[in-house]
Amino acid sequence: MPEVRRAAERFHTVGDGVQTWHSFSYGVHYDPEQIGFGPVMAINTEHIAPGGGYDTHRHADVEIVTWVLQGVLRHEDSTGQAGLVRPGTAQRLSAGTGVEHSERNASTDEPLVFVQMMLRSDHDGPPEYAQVDVDPAPGRLTPTVDVHAAGQLFAVWLDPGQQVTVPAAHRSLVVVTSGTLNSVGVDLEAGDEVRSTDRGELVLTARGPASALVWQLD
Repeated sequence: MPEVRRAAERFHTVGDGVQTWHSFSYGVHYDPEQIGFGPVMAINTEHIAPGGGYDTHRHADVEIVTWVLQGVLRHEDSTGQAGLVRPGTAQRLSAGTGVEHSERNASTDEPLVFVQMMLRSDHDGPPEYAQVDVDPAPGRLTPTVDVHAAGQLFAVWLDPGQQVTVPAAHRSLVVVTSGTLNSVGVDLEAGDEVRSTDRGELVLTARGPASALVWQLD
């Protein structure tokens, strides 16, 4: 059976105005059974208090994909990119040989929630930036931003009772971002995941309005 990993099993980090739930080993959290899934190295759900966030820090050799769930993210990086990221926009920063960036809550009175995912990158040149507005198509796997890695990220929006089929892939990873979905015979809440390896299709059924992120990985 595909593996179901519950939100309550995720590692939890608390900082100054920041709380993060990690799907895989990250920072001070280490579990040899939770190193990654294919090229995916990190899935971090970030809750940032008004005015809070992360000051400038460095990455290299990774793809960083960001998906905002609530609020507005202010992004700046050493490629010269700066701007605001809102729900419905997929952002990708290919760190390449090295990049510095900062991520902060753009609001002084509203919380910010976003999912940040990191993958081992095939890009070994200067850092690159990309941002794509994703047009929601309920009941479908909607492509998001391309990555320099062996995988593709889709967003899913489902109305109550709607279904979507995730095609068979070498690896599939489903992250529920809102509502309740049923798959592999169990109900999945926000923060829950399904990880499938060469197991055929996955059918997702919405109990009510729901959304998810889906990685199809080679």
